[in-house]
Amino acid sequence: MRTVSRRGFNLALVSTTAVACGANGVFAADKETKVALLLSGVISDGGWGQLAYEGIKDLAARPSFKTAYAENISQAQIPEVARGYADDGYDLIIGHGFEFGSALLEIAPDYPKTKFFVSTFQPAPKIPDNIEFVNLAYLDAAYGAGALAALCSDKKKAVGFVGGGDNPTQQGMMKAFITAAERTVPGVKGLGIVTGDYNNAAKGKEAAATMIGNGADVIWHAADVTGLGAIQGAVVGRAKVIGCYSDQTKLAPDSMVTSFVMNLSHMVISAATSVADGKFAGGTEWKPTVTEMWLLKAGDNGDHNPKLISPASWSAFQKVWTDLGAHKISAADLIK
Repeated sequence: MRTVSRRGFNLALVSTTAVACGANGVFAADKETKVALLLSGVISDGGWGQLAYEGIKDLAARPSFKTAYAENISQAQIPEVARGYADDGYDLIIGHGFEFGSALLEIAPDYPKTKFFVSTFQPAPKIPDNIEFVNLAYLDAAYGAGALAALCSDKKKAVGFVGGGDNPTQQGMMKAFITAAERTVPGVKGLGIVTGDYNNAAKGKEAAATMIGNGADVIWHAADVTGLGAIQGAVVGRAKVIGCYSDQTKLAPDSMVTSFVMNLSHMVISAATSVADGKFAGGTEWKPTVTEMWLLKAGDNGDHNPKLISPASWSAFQKVWTDLGAHKISAADLIK
């Protein structure tokens, strides 16, 4: 891996070039599909950024893909970074997160031969045919987490959600979590704090402590580094905790019921291979089911820690989870 730095943000390149020998014995490079991943955070966050980067690493090991990524990109830098990769001839530019949506939507028409993919909701009914968005089933995942939190609560008094950036997705996830908790176990109060920051562990710890002080005995986060603080706060407050984005069992092995793990490497690989295969669905929003986009993992325990939730409660959660995957429950409809 070659790492370079320019324009004030961190760039890295991971590439492989496949070669083929023709009948005349001359080696020639197969057509490369060049894919760049843009991140506002870092690839070492243990969740959102790292899982997408896993997809880039997978692609880099495959023939005919050339991959690169840029991390720590500020909102103001997005247009410059994206245009830089487009000018360099990249076939696909992936903006990983809500903050990339409007910028790439504006840039896309200027580069009709470049494909753009943004890992957030489609912002308008009609979009250019060289950009694709994705509904990552955040609301259904949050609904599932709220149901699980209520079911594994011992006190059956309150459960809490810790959010990151103050954006529509995080606000919607908080509503879905609260709605599910209160619908699944009558009498349980759903609590939530959107901290406004994805990268502040102290804020996450404080938010968890506040809700534990108000009776919550289960905490779920969707807040990257801030979420790591929420896990710490839950452990200190002797509450159970549910991980998010990656399998976080090792961070709190005695307190972690399960983790809602985003299948982000699958997302990156799917977007890249669609471009390589000439099947990129530009002008649309991809809508994978929650059970395709989110996996349940609890380290060596499998999909959950049986010491922290009864068989009956886990079975009740599994029913909710299956119904969400089959669209028998729609979190988006329930929080309108």
